[in-house]
Amino acid sequence: MSIDIIGPEDIEAMIEKEVKAYDTSTKARADTLAAFLEARRKPVLVTVNFSGGIQQKCYSVTRPNGDYRVIYLPLAGYFSLCVESAFGPLDIGVHGPAIDCFGSV
Repeated sequence: MSIDIIGPEDIEAMIEKEVKAYDTSTKARADTLAAFLEARRKPVLVTVNFSGGIQQKCYSVTRPNGDYRVIYLPLAGYFSLCVESAFGPLDIGVHGPAIDCFGSV
């Protein structure tokens, strides 16, 4: 998929695939999935800050919980855990599947 054509519907489909395949065999994993689904939102474009003063338009896929939110990085093709800052979401280098990023905190 070209980054030029990745949109909210494509991101939603990626997350749905992840949700269906997610292993909930332990209580902790089942709780992580439930919390992720509660925080999940339709993808919304936001400006994400990266080290070195770089900014990119990305998609927020969870609501901020006060400290963190999960973002889809279209140029990289994966999800990221971002910390909330006075300047907006800041990429902290935790990348991978959306649910795993969410569950890392």
